[in-house]
Amino acid sequence: MATQLYRLLPLLLFLPCFVLFDHQHDVTGDDPAGRHPVVLLPGSTCSQLEARLTDAYQPPAPQCGAGKGNGWWFRLWKNSTAMQDPKLAPCLSDQLRLVYDPVARDFRNVPGVETRVLGFGSTRGFLADTPANKDLCMGRLVEALEKAGYRDGETLFGAPFDFRQAPAAPGQPCRAFSQFSRRLRALVEHASRKNGGKPVVVMSHSQGGYFALEFLNRSPLPWRRRYVRHYVMASTGPGGFLVSMQLLAANPSAALSSGSAFTALPSPKVFGPDAPLVVTRARNYTAQDIPESLTAIGLPRLAVTLYKTRALPVQLNFRAPVVPTTCISGVGVPTMKELVYWDGNFSKAPEVVYGDGDDLILLESTLVLDTVIGDDPRQEYYRSIKLAGTSHAGVVSDQAAVERVIVEILGVVHE
Repeated sequence: MATQLYRLLPLLLFLPCFVLFDHQHDVTGDDPAGRHPVVLLPGSTCSQLEARLTDAYQPPAPQCGAGKGNGWWFRLWKNSTAMQDPKLAPCLSDQLRLVYDPVARDFRNVPGVETRVLGFGSTRGFLADTPANKDLCMGRLVEALEKAGYRDGETLFGAPFDFRQAPAAPGQPCRAFSQFSRRLRALVEHASRKNGGKPVVVMSHSQGGYFALEFLNRSPLPWRRRYVRHYVMASTGPGGFLVSMQLLAANPSAALSSGSAFTALPSPKVFGPDAPLVVTRARNYTAQDIPESLTAIGLPRLAVTLYKTRALPVQLNFRAPVVPTTCISGVGVPTMKELVYWDGNFSKAPEVVYGDGDDLILLESTLVLDTVIGDDPRQEYYRSIKLAGTSHAGVVSDQAAVERVIVEILGVVHE
């Protein structure tokens, strides 16, 4: 079902907040007339996708082939009508899923399905069809930036992406991320040129942070220093989160339907061998045991191999972007810490043990940012802001949190 795939994709000054880590420098307000252009990367499922069907498409049911071969583009995500129609939901699921091509060693669309991201370069492409999506997908933040004088396409830009894909380890083909990186690099340069050559503020939320951080770290350092004035990363941690494991356990057959299925699994870079994440009567599984836990919940061998070769190396290489960086995270909200499948039946809903975090990312993952990024000697400016009682989505939607984010975007980094 389409809803199964949707659940698999996670997939992220003003009180209440407190600054726990401020490395070397300070940030103060900038003159609005001298504002720097801003490029926003939204969270998971916040980008909109269009599709068209070629003659090569083999529909799972006759109604799924409507429009096949006519060259017309239609809304693939988010298509609320199809999601709610029992006859069309299987069509949406089939056309939205990816397949792994062992020859190309990469994920691609189902044969006969062509897709494109809607509205690249503009924040108008971010999903905002309901109040909940507007909260999650930076809609409140965009409104606040526009009230502060920013204008879409002039000083404010959006970089939506295909959220079904994810950056793969260096040496592993990932055509989607390579194309996205080229487009984002061109957009950042365009935003700078359009604003008198000023460097750009890059701001990401949740899954957008994985894309932004990998983009920055794979860009030449001279380019970063020329074009990126400040990177503001909201609701992203190096440790992943347990919801992604729970979703895979509930629907293991979907593991090969998305290139981003393993992106946010708990990382051994954060969670050590003494921190059980999945608990059963027979044994406990830590972040170091993710391959074994994936096998236990029923994932095929290929899926486990792809986790180890494409996703895990990216997790372990989570590192400082070596541009001025502020990380903003919610804390003080009950967050999934352990999944208990006591009888070993992973198809049943687990008992959940909660810890501290933003309702998705644990505090342990947030705190590691201070060492992974803040303690890197190459990272000349780093600030970590924890917003008390703020959820994962609340960082970009709660009024006080949005005001704090705006302060960071408008702020000037003093070397």
